[in-house]
Amino acid sequence: MYYKVLRVKINRAKVTGKNLYYEGSVTLPSSLIRDLGIIPGEAVLCVNLNNGARFESYIIEGEKDGEVILNGGAARLGEIGDELLLLFFSYLREEEIKDHKPKIVRLDDRNRPCGR
Repeated sequence: MYYKVLRVKINRAKVTGKNLYYEGSVTLPSSLIRDLGIIPGEAVLCVNLNNGARFESYIIEGEKDGEVILNGGAARLGEIGDELLLLFFSYLREEEIKDHKPKIVRLDDRNRPCGR
């Protein structure tokens, strides 16, 4: 049996841009993607702390440090300056769960990691 467990949690990602006329996705800085082991195209559950919206999308790499952009339909679910929780999950077997520890990072006002 497999269980869906939290793999990565990004706390307080601040929306820096919106692009409604895009296929759809959430843009994150490539450095953050690399450091947390996120795969471009990977599914992400987004929780907007400002308005309570919860939506699923996928990740694409951004070109600038600090950018967090809502693209496509997701652009309707947040405003620039809103804070997001970004949740990434894995499916693990029961025997793998005991050794599993999710990566949890909090971002500062410039979307730079500042601790757990």
